[in-house]
Amino acid sequence: MANLVNLEQVSKSFGVKPLLERVSLGVQENERIGVVGLNGGGKTTMLEVLAGIEEPDSGRVSRVGGLRMAVVTQRGVLPPGSTVGDVVLAPLGVAEHEWAGDARIRSVLDGIGITGLGLDAPVEQLSGGERRRTALAAALVRDLDLLVLDEPTNHLDVEGVQWLAEHLRGRRSSLVVVTHDRWFLDTVATRTWEVVGGRVETYEGGYGDWIFARAERARQADAAEDRRRNLARKELAWLRRGPPARTSKPRYRIEAAEALIADVPPPRDSVALASFARTRLGRVVVELEDATLTTPDGRVLVEDLTWRLAPGERVGLVGVNGSGKTTLLRTLAGELDPAAGRRIEGQTVRIGWLRQELDDLPVDMRVLEAVQDVAERIQLGDKEISAGQLAERLGFTPARQRTPVGDLSGGERRRLQLTRVLMSEPNVLLLDEPTNDLDIDTLQQLEDLLDSWAGTLVVISHDRYLVERICDSTWALFGDGRLTNLPGGIEEYLRRRAQLADAVDAGSGRSAGASAPAASASAAASASSVKGSADERAARKELSRLERSLVKLDDREKALHAALAEAATDPVRVQTLGAELDTVVAEKNAVEERWMELADELG
Repeated sequence: MANLVNLEQVSKSFGVKPLLERVSLGVQENERIGVVGLNGGGKTTMLEVLAGIEEPDSGRVSRVGGLRMAVVTQRGVLPPGSTVGDVVLAPLGVAEHEWAGDARIRSVLDGIGITGLGLDAPVEQLSGGERRRTALAAALVRDLDLLVLDEPTNHLDVEGVQWLAEHLRGRRSSLVVVTHDRWFLDTVATRTWEVVGGRVETYEGGYGDWIFARAERARQADAAEDRRRNLARKELAWLRRGPPARTSKPRYRIEAAEALIADVPPPRDSVALASFARTRLGRVVVELEDATLTTPDGRVLVEDLTWRLAPGERVGLVGVNGSGKTTLLRTLAGELDPAAGRRIEGQTVRIGWLRQELDDLPVDMRVLEAVQDVAERIQLGDKEISAGQLAERLGFTPARQRTPVGDLSGGERRRLQLTRVLMSEPNVLLLDEPTNDLDIDTLQQLEDLLDSWAGTLVVISHDRYLVERICDSTWALFGDGRLTNLPGGIEEYLRRRAQLADAVDAGSGRSAGASAPAASASAAASASSVKGSADERAARKELSRLERSLVKLDDREKALHAALAEAATDPVRVQTLGAELDTVVAEKNAVEERWMELADELG
């Protein structure tokens, strides 16, 4: 399989800070690579060097001749004076009836939300998120060899993230994508690159595989970074205890992972935290009675809503863009009055509200001063920690804590905003898209903090891992004026949205390919019918047989290694055992490859 792009001994620095040091790697045909790492660690720089936007300081970047490549960065720069249609469709060089008759292009326009924006909309009138979606659509409608994306899930809702993942999995082109969305990474990536300390570490598989490999590597090396290692093991424990098949590895590897995490406690003691929350909060938290929520122009979002948040309740709030999620959160926070009905707040309630905007930070202070301005110390669970300790847990090293707030990046400002909210010691926490601009390590630290945080929590997020990890219940706004409880969580939300899309398509007579949610529903229905068939039962039977074979082959491989060690002084026996070992390893690789094929087919 040929490489499309090669980096050979590439180095790149900005100022005195080296971001890449003698990095060598390549992107192969039909490969989907997820790129992870700390904010400011060099992920975007590596992407831009690979794509040719930035030149390396040293080393060589080579690309195959005639490479068709598109790059979507976070910059969101669009040609001035153009319309959405000019940006997305004009480069295709085809007439309107040609692209309108192409189901793939229509699916992209619907799936990314371009249809809702309108092809005639001037780009100057678009928001930052709308500009990003327009640039993304312009890349996705093209037939390419390589697609390079930087944080494409930002500004997409849960449905949009799922549609994008399915679309990228179905493309024949290679992919390199920087992302902090762990579900998206796990679903899309066949390999993971971690940019750390100027190096790029490579791992097979997606997020779950990366977490296991990183935890195992730390265990074997007895790494000094105890906190990072323990967080990785804790995250792996949660992955294995959650819904099955989060990772794409055979059972013998799953058993190895379970052995690694055998002594890891559950992420949080829900009973103890709920008891502590009731002690601090009392019986009444925040309640809405017969409330009607509207937009500024009078459009009704939610009508006759009665909702009572309980002490210690942890709620995930999902819904399509424009359904009223942020309006509901603002109403719970007391910033917005309901158009009708009333809001009741308990006497002991202290609300901490993390907004999407970053306009509430004191830019004239340094990081530590901005945190200490809220409080010097806080009680987190049964521990007391200082402002500096909390800032460090959320990614600000002692040296970085002396940085002026005005010099922070967007991701760092988000972390500071979150640190200040937690330092105010709220007992009701309202989070509006808290994962925006946060890297995966910071997300793990945030989840670890929230695991030991006692209080009522309501979070809006398109990050499925975050919602499933820290929330105990999921509620949705479907745009029908009601707030709906979803016992089945995000999966139930997506299933209901697909059913609604099917009903709309059936009523309007639209083709199945005209709507991305409908296409998703159709694919889901198709998958369900296949999975209920005799073919699926036969495939699962073969999968079980292959797993048993892998266990036996793994045991045999270990036994041969032990026998080789014992026979080190017997050349004839070493040769015989070595030949048998080569045969066993080849058979094991073939069986594992077949296992992966079947696992992928069965979803």
